[in-house]
Amino acid sequence: MERIVVALGGNALERSGGDGSWAQAVVQMREAARGLASAVREGAELILTHGNGPQVGVLLRQNELAEREVPPRPVDVLVAESQGQIGYLIGQELEAALARERSPRTVLNFPSRMVVDAKDPAFQSPSKPVGRFYSEAEANLLRKSRGWAMSRDAARGGWRRLLPSPRPLRWLEAEAFLDWMARRKPASTVPIVAGGGGIPVLDRGQGRCEGVEAVIDKDYAAALVARTVAAPRLAILTDVPGVAVGFHRTWERWLGSVSASELREFHSRGEFSVGSMGPKVEAALEFLNAGGREALICDTTSLPRALRGQAGTRVRPG
Repeated sequence: MERIVVALGGNALERSGGDGSWAQAVVQMREAARGLASAVREGAELILTHGNGPQVGVLLRQNELAEREVPPRPVDVLVAESQGQIGYLIGQELEAALARERSPRTVLNFPSRMVVDAKDPAFQSPSKPVGRFYSEAEANLLRKSRGWAMSRDAARGGWRRLLPSPRPLRWLEAEAFLDWMARRKPASTVPIVAGGGGIPVLDRGQGRCEGVEAVIDKDYAAALVARTVAAPRLAILTDVPGVAVGFHRTWERWLGSVSASELREFHSRGEFSVGSMGPKVEAALEFLNAGGREALICDTTSLPRALRGQAGTRVRPG
């Protein structure tokens, strides 16, 4: 069996422009699970991770609505809550899809913490928009009363809270997870780790860690996980067929098989935006630079074909 770390994007859980309901999340995950189960049937040993942007946004809104009666929870706690919620959803739908493929597995969710650096520049320049949209008056009040960083989204006509997005340095549970991996039967389980990029914590020494209000990009966390478990392949799943240069322009071109040096050159020209494809490309390049054999970027339904070299963007070393 070939070990592959798969990073599920938000599209696996919530359709853009949808109603955000749990019923919709189930439908979306059911569709994503078919591709994952097909990959398992064809011989892949999957280790899953996932994003949580929309889900943390919902939890932040619930914080606001309930704060007169229930003390609000900090962001790191909400990330932990989302790991349980999304892990449950993936487990429900993927186990059913695996049974249909006659490749039954138990899906195990591992709550995971990622150590970040308190001196990471991200804490001085929050950049990740989260939660609902506010009016300008609300944004100014939140800046003063809570010290929130706020940013105006001109295209969507509102202001949103910004959180720091530091790079993950170390996966705290890695050693215990690797010990479990060495003793398990690969054909019996599919693990989920580092959901939502992992719970962000600061290492205060002497075994004490402290949660911090931040969100870690799941693509960077997935690359770290893939390096940690010595997976030869990393698959980053999103809502587009692959990586394109000239995206949404008249010269748009989708990339199939591409070398890391070619992709790095496109990135240096500013082809991939910070808030969209940029982190996926950077994570793929980090993974390959650390010795990975292939990084894939594709949509959820294309995963089995991408693993066979027939779909998506497939990035090779060199």
